[in-house]
Amino acid sequence: EESARAFVEFLTVSVAVGGSVLFSITTLGSSASAIFVGANMSFTGPSVGSGGRTVSRAFEFGRTYVVRPKGRHQATVVWLHGLGDNGSSWSQLLESLPLPNIKWICPTAPTQPVSIFGGFPSTAWFDVGDLSEDGPDDLEGLDAAAAHVANLLSNEPADIKLGVGGFSMGAGTALYSATCFTAGKYGNGNLYPATLSAVVGLSGWLPCAKILRNKIVGVEEATRRASSLPILLCHGKVDDVVQYKFGEKSSQALISNGFQDVTFKSYKGLGHYTIPEEMEEVCAWLRSKFGLEGTST
Repeated sequence: EESARAFVEFLTVSVAVGGSVLFSITTLGSSASAIFVGANMSFTGPSVGSGGRTVSRAFEFGRTYVVRPKGRHQATVVWLHGLGDNGSSWSQLLESLPLPNIKWICPTAPTQPVSIFGGFPSTAWFDVGDLSEDGPDDLEGLDAAAAHVANLLSNEPADIKLGVGGFSMGAGTALYSATCFTAGKYGNGNLYPATLSAVVGLSGWLPCAKILRNKIVGVEEATRRASSLPILLCHGKVDDVVQYKFGEKSSQALISNGFQDVTFKSYKGLGHYTIPEEMEEVCAWLRSKFGLEGTST
């Protein structure tokens, strides 16, 4: 909060395509390492309403916060917050990490009705009603969130390694993005454009685990991508929001479907939050997998 209050100079640049403003970038101060991206990006997908008619469900994504690298830019990671949160809180934590070669992009999820809250609106990457193995997956919401992540990565230079990570529901979205990358397409069949080099999930779960085998097994390119994509999962053993068993079973589901570079870390006494020990693990893992300066590959 102190660093945010210290920024007094604002420069807004609007990015327009075909006469429509897609988003604006606001830089805060000449010496700032973080910038805000005030996004009005939307994603609209078809869904079937009552009586079989097709209705449109629109997703309006909120403000995006960017933490610029303090050293030579080698990797960019989109980091996704949890249910009810926004990109600001995580951007402040990520800015403090000893990872000077990583650019962090922290978007804010759309505000939408959430079934687990009885339909009350909240910032959420997708709708969730029941955290159980038999609970329904909001494929449309997941596709929209994964497409937003891929879009945020689309303008990064070709020599920059790309990753996605998140906490809780954000971790679920990151893992779903991983499955889209390996399959080469979203759940709706549209091509997935980004090339991911690392995926991190903290206190989360794997959505659509039941149909993962259909996306990967028997598809040569998908099998190859799954075998080489590094994934780090971390979970607290006393998590009372996303139970530990969901993190553990998500890891097992990935491994059983051909993901060969999956690391699962558990933390005794950790609830539904993060601790320095966990973030140190994330830092060391990202340095290794991205081959960042100062580390051996």
